[in-house]
Amino acid sequence: MLVLQGVSGAIDHVAVQPFMGVVLNFFNRVVIPRLDFLTGYELYANLILAAFGAVVVAAGTAIRS
Repeated sequence: MLVLQGVSGAIDHVAVQPFMGVVLNFFNRVVIPRLDFLTGYELYANLILAAFGAVVVAAGTAIRS
C-alpha cells in the first residue's frame, strides 16, 4: 500500500489522479500538510514513500523465505 500511495502521490503532483484519489492520496492530504519541512518537497516525499514501501515488501519477502 505504501508503494501505491507514493506512486499515486507523485503522479498527482505531475498530473491529475483520475481514480482512487481519496484512498491513494491519504499521505498527500493528511501527512504532508502537517509537516512544514516537506513544503516544496512533496514530490520527493512521495517518491521516498514509494521506495520505503518497496524496501518493506522486499524485507518481508526475504524474512518469510
